[in-house]
Amino acid sequence: MADAPAAKMTVTGNLPLYKSPEAINLQAHAGKGLKWSDRPFEFLAETHFVPVTLGEFGVTSAQYPIIFLGDQKTPVAAMGLTAGQNLFVDPETGQFEPHGYLPGYVRRYPFVAASHAEDQDKFTVCVDTGSYLYSDNPDEPFFNDKGEASPFLDRAIDFVRRFEADVQQTRDFVARLEELELFDSQQATFQPRDAQGQPQGDPQVIASYQAVSGEKLKEVEPKVLAELRDNTYLGAIYSHMLSMNRWEALISRAAQRNNPGAAQQQPVANMAPPPAPEA
Repeated sequence: MADAPAAKMTVTGNLPLYKSPEAINLQAHAGKGLKWSDRPFEFLAETHFVPVTLGEFGVTSAQYPIIFLGDQKTPVAAMGLTAGQNLFVDPETGQFEPHGYLPGYVRRYPFVAASHAEDQDKFTVCVDTGSYLYSDNPDEPFFNDKGEASPFLDRAIDFVRRFEADVQQTRDFVARLEELELFDSQQATFQPRDAQGQPQGDPQVIASYQAVSGEKLKEVEPKVLAELRDNTYLGAIYSHMLSMNRWEALISRAAQRNNPGAAQQQPVANMAPPPAPEA
């Protein structure tokens, strides 16, 4: 069951997708729920960076670059090169890329957790009432005729609870990397080329972000490296580094989306390569 509204609750951090999160409760949301659309991922079409959690790094790295953004160094999957364009959502149908990985952040929407000022370990489940999925005539109501949480709402609350645990694990991971001073500023660049594949003009910066430095990782003491190995952090670090290879595919996807009639050119994305596995 969702908590009743609290006097002091906050939805923390930068929240792509969300417009008007509101604590779910019977008084305010009786008869409300979600109504499914024939354009199910239209809400994601203008979001090009999607937060990911630590346990998702492996599967995410196979499709998207994973970078760290902002003061909190939030790990995100890059799904586009420009604000307002997600290259994995079909603008004609509102469908997501077939077989594409959907991060838990997206699967959670339009639900989200709000923390309590007096107890950060406690949270209330909210719903984005600004979402086009939110409805007075729902396919999935939040409450039944007896005023009890519906099975759908119970499942949503459980997912939010598990997602919050993943978020905390991810924060611990980022904090440890910061403590070890492993981050540095990096850029992904694109070199335009002519029809013959020759460089044309200056390289263009397509993204600036924080990332784990391969050189700094090489300097980590063996004892600390073993710690990172044993707590799964090292695997996540290498997944992040290997994901840098996905910039080239993302650039090609953007070129095809923005100029579908043009011949495919072979872009060159320049990033620092990951260190050798023995580093």
